[in-house]
Amino acid sequence: MPLVIEVAAALIRDAAGRYLITQRRRGSHLEGLWEFPGGKQEAGESPETCLKRELAEELSASFAVGEKFTTIRWEYPDRTVILHFFRCRLESGTIEPRESQTMAWVAAERLDEFDFPPADRELVARLRAGRA
Repeated sequence: MPLVIEVAAALIRDAAGRYLITQRRRGSHLEGLWEFPGGKQEAGESPETCLKRELAEELSASFAVGEKFTTIRWEYPDRTVILHFFRCRLESGTIEPRESQTMAWVAAERLDEFDFPPADRELVARLRAGRA
């Protein structure tokens, strides 16, 4: 039976309407590709709790987790990933990468200039088309 991984990810926008994206670190699954910040759920953890924890760990700030935007299930050859995307906003602190990851604020119409994992591409297309 293939490995199933539940992931929570954030759609964070700044005052100019740009999305925060981060680049996957060396040595990680899909290294070098861009993604929306977040991470794997731990056993018994809700997607919202996971996302608050992961964002604090990765970006050294506190975020409010808002409404769920979409859920995407993607089958990779060695694993199935279920991605829960939520709208989030900065509550307090300064957004700074804590894990030496590269991050960028990108306008929706420019998201396709970045190489995302296959599981994120439908979402990127929706955001670019203004359906977010």
